[in-house]
Amino acid sequence: MASVSKKIRKASKLRKKLLVSTLALSLVAPMIGFADEQGYTGEEGEATPYTGRGAITTYKVEKAEGQPEIEVATQDRILEIGDKYFRDANGSRSLDIYEDWRKPVSERVADLISKMSLEQKAGLMYINTHTPEADPADGNFVTPENSKIVTDKKLRHVIYRLSQNLGDIANYNNQMQQLAEGLELGIPVVITSNPRNSQSTDYTNITNVQDQHTFWPGTLGLAAARDVDAVGKFADIARQEWRAAGIRKVYGYMADVATDPLWARIEETFGEDPKVVGDMNYEIVKGFQGEELGTDSVAITVKHFPGGGARDDGQDPHFENGSFNIYPTEGSMEKYHIPPFQRAIEAGVSSVMPYYAYPSNDSADQGLPPYSGDQQFEEVGMTLNEGIIKYLREGLGFKGYVNSDSGAVAGSAWGYMDKTAVEKVAKAINAGTNIISGGATPELVVEAVTSGLLDESKVDESITYTLSEMMTLGLFEDPYVNPEEAIALANDEEHRALAYEAHQKSVVLMRNDKIKGEKLLPLTEEKLENVKLYVEGFVGVAAPRSHANPEQYVIEESKKQSDAFTEDLKNTLKEKFPNIELVDSVEEATLAYVYVKPTQSNWDNNPRITVGPETGVSEVDRIVEIQKTVPTITAVNFTNQWLINKLEPKAAAFIGTFGTQQDAIFDVITGAFNPVGKLPFAIPASAKAIEREVGDVPSFAPEEYKHFVYKTKAGVKYEYGFGLSYDQEKSNNGKKNNK
Repeated sequence: MASVSKKIRKASKLRKKLLVSTLALSLVAPMIGFADEQGYTGEEGEATPYTGRGAITTYKVEKAEGQPEIEVATQDRILEIGDKYFRDANGSRSLDIYEDWRKPVSERVADLISKMSLEQKAGLMYINTHTPEADPADGNFVTPENSKIVTDKKLRHVIYRLSQNLGDIANYNNQMQQLAEGLELGIPVVITSNPRNSQSTDYTNITNVQDQHTFWPGTLGLAAARDVDAVGKFADIARQEWRAAGIRKVYGYMADVATDPLWARIEETFGEDPKVVGDMNYEIVKGFQGEELGTDSVAITVKHFPGGGARDDGQDPHFENGSFNIYPTEGSMEKYHIPPFQRAIEAGVSSVMPYYAYPSNDSADQGLPPYSGDQQFEEVGMTLNEGIIKYLREGLGFKGYVNSDSGAVAGSAWGYMDKTAVEKVAKAINAGTNIISGGATPELVVEAVTSGLLDESKVDESITYTLSEMMTLGLFEDPYVNPEEAIALANDEEHRALAYEAHQKSVVLMRNDKIKGEKLLPLTEEKLENVKLYVEGFVGVAAPRSHANPEQYVIEESKKQSDAFTEDLKNTLKEKFPNIELVDSVEEATLAYVYVKPTQSNWDNNPRITVGPETGVSEVDRIVEIQKTVPTITAVNFTNQWLINKLEPKAAAFIGTFGTQQDAIFDVITGAFNPVGKLPFAIPASAKAIEREVGDVPSFAPEEYKHFVYKTKAGVKYEYGFGLSYDQEKSNNGKKNNK
């Protein structure tokens, strides 16, 4: 590690944190810095089949040559002039410049801004979580009570966090647009969401069910597959689904490079290789936005600039004790963390989200323009940091807008917490932030202007970006969607087949021992004639944020989830792999399959990567006993670089998964699919290796601790990019597996 101050060195407390085995210590750490404006409720709900509830009547002028589609909820909002049709947004019965789709977007936006009061402009400076009725008997997702941020606060950007079916989402969108259509100037609503097409521990969680989004492996799984073209297809399919449901902006994907194994949000990254992370983000942007942003696009907000992976002991800047980015390695920011953002900018990404953290002056030299004569950085959060945002624009050539993280200009404005709420807002906007996420306090923008802390021209500059995006997306002509089209896309068989293939490609075969002189896997038809298989799942869960009794919740819920998983797996195998004979006890078995899903949440603010009660897996000894009793295929779901010192040594075969469907795993186990996945990060050797690792560089970097990587008893290293296949039994770098 480069020479930095003691306060950011790996400390002896880390070993205790890693090796702790009691739930009391691992699950009830204080939630320092938690702020409601961060917006995460932890209650996303469950999707039910689409029933048509909440549908509204709209009136449409079909798209034709020289005529865009026009759609309204109030028929007299369609304005006919000559042989053309327009949306009469303000109900004036005359055509304003901003309503004229024939005009350049820049002219339209300037005209609209000239008509807006400061209060209306201030409303456009905010985006906040909007929680509709999740299961309304009357179909009214949007009610007078839950829509006050639109009607009273004048916001036109909202974050949607529920996990409903696509038809319900479409009708929710239509109800929101109907509401906005009847308000001043008729400015539509932009609905935004975190990624929605895979499992997630802490965010919007999708499963493989009817009427929901197509279900893909997690981003780590996409990275494991190393199939850049497939990521482009995924993004295009996801775009179609999101567009059809009315969600027009993504808070994602993450261009963060996973350089600190303890960080809970590694689950959302594309791993630790900056090139892979950059290539994947390039395809994500192109897939969601297209070659250029347009009426069929979903806008991308790449995050978290200048890279959230450079953590200290895994602490996340949602919390005060993770409030800084530290770069102990000289030049690591530009060498490892910035390149993926450059690729997203090359692809034309619409907006960039800085992280909460401030850059620490205890860092090694990063080569950026200095903040002052004796300070490398201004130690305020990236969202409030003029030097960081200036580097984004002038150094990297970014032309889009800057979207703060939720609460980063309020309760998590690190380095600026002693200032008033108005001063924080003025600081962020003057620094170059264009829209503030979390909370709904546009009155602070008004006060900042009227008090002289902020010039109104800075507000106009910011909303020029976001209104331009709205108009380019076509929302001023047609913000409505068809729920039946959304449902059809959700259930498209070709799309689901491509998603399933991505699951198959994400499986990483890490170990495949010889049993009686022959490799255990694949379990061919011939081998299966003599196999009696015992299966069991060990599924950890995380307690919801601010749960009153997290230890008890994890114990009880992990047991329930493990039992349910095991039962579901048996049913799946009986249906899809009928040639596998299942038995109910290890004693009857000739072979076992064990699936282990450790879990840590970002919200309990206690990074840990051991596999045990602290990550929801309380029966590690039982897993080892099964492995000792019969040859055992052990599959582990990696949302982090778990310490596998107890799980791996006694396994006969070892498999890495990343939010992967069990069907796809068994396709690999039975040889129906030859494994091609490669580890998207290295597996750490031990707690000692974690204590000594360098938090701002990948495992394969020359600056990293040289003994970081886990080595099997046969001497095989589980390094970045490792993965076996049946036809070669080699790692991806061409080295033979020396078993």
